[in-house]
Amino acid sequence: MAIFSLAWKSLLNRRHSALLTLFSIALSCTLLLGVERIRHETRQAFTQSVSGTDLVVGARSGAVNLLLYSVFHIGNPTNNISWQSYQELASHPKVAWTIPISLGDSHRGYRVVGTSVDFFTHYKYGAKRPLTFSDGRAFDGVYEAVAGSEVAKTLGYHLDQRIVIAHGAGNLSFSEHGDKPFRLTGILAPTGTPVDRSLFVSLQGITAIHVGWQGGAPVPGLNLSPAMAAKLAKEPDDITAFLVGLKSKIATFNLQRHINEYPQEPLTAVLPGVALGELWGMMALAEKALMAMSAMVVLVGLVGMLSLMLSALNERRREMAILRALGANPWQILLLVVGESLFLTLSGILAGLLLLYALLWFAQPLIQSRLGLYMPLNPPGSREGLLMAAVVLAGLLAGLVPGLRAYYYSLADGMNIRV
Repeated sequence: MAIFSLAWKSLLNRRHSALLTLFSIALSCTLLLGVERIRHETRQAFTQSVSGTDLVVGARSGAVNLLLYSVFHIGNPTNNISWQSYQELASHPKVAWTIPISLGDSHRGYRVVGTSVDFFTHYKYGAKRPLTFSDGRAFDGVYEAVAGSEVAKTLGYHLDQRIVIAHGAGNLSFSEHGDKPFRLTGILAPTGTPVDRSLFVSLQGITAIHVGWQGGAPVPGLNLSPAMAAKLAKEPDDITAFLVGLKSKIATFNLQRHINEYPQEPLTAVLPGVALGELWGMMALAEKALMAMSAMVVLVGLVGMLSLMLSALNERRREMAILRALGANPWQILLLVVGESLFLTLSGILAGLLLLYALLWFAQPLIQSRLGLYMPLNPPGSREGLLMAAVVLAGLLAGLVPGLRAYYYSLADGMNIRV
């Protein structure tokens, strides 16, 4: 304990350079642990976006593409599914429930999702958590809408808000359905999933606003009132995709094969978990690159500590010689130097961890509103613990280099005056 007390006093004597080294290690650890936290929470957000759904069905395409546009509302489908095919598959004896999804419209940069009221009943996220309303109720009429939490918060919407849907998915559209506005009847509670960034309307509503439209534009001279359009809009001609819940999990692969070989039109049925794993596998390269960059930053911080200790060691040769003259053996000199590096490394990790939590506490609302990613202030996980242990080991190894040099300094060499 006397050696570590001496190491502490030695660092206090060189407190300015020690603080700079500690700050460098703290920043590098903040980056390393921050990248790991973002990686973990991003993966959690992806994997928990949909649960309790056995199959996702869309037009013939890749599993990842189907998952992206149907669940995450990213990209566009290769084709649509006919309403007749959807009804036939939805009435299959092994199917318990289905959720139709129709995409193609937007509202001020947010996706508009045409669906049925079954969406609010059967859609689950996280650990099979159901959707709940923070205010209002699900849509019932043709021109009623439900907003995700982020949509309502960002746009400042409230119940009975008048909403105009635009044709096409974009931030700016010149083809708006201004003659058929929707009324906001409900606002969903936050979920941390793409649901927060979506606006939901009925399939009949999607069909009604497109009555009298051709080629993405209204037919000139044809002006239909909202009531008349609602009467003419019965069933959609097609939908984008649909989610399937089965009566028995045993039937999953059997029904998947049946849908993939569906004779009426080319369809693809994917298991959400398998598709999510494939999607995350595609992102593994970027994930590894970020971790490698963070590790290099930590390495630079530790190399800075090593160079500082080596340069200071040349100035401390007389100090080491005096300690040897007072009875300190070479092992104690080694422990003194290694103890200093270990103290700086541990202090840097602790400071980096505190800085990370401080940044998360301040930036949490911004990250959730801008990126839709919830970053909870949870204690370090097992992987983060392994990363911190690796940094401690690297700091210990870095301290061994100047420690071994001090170990081999002789008493005579330390007492000699060098010019």
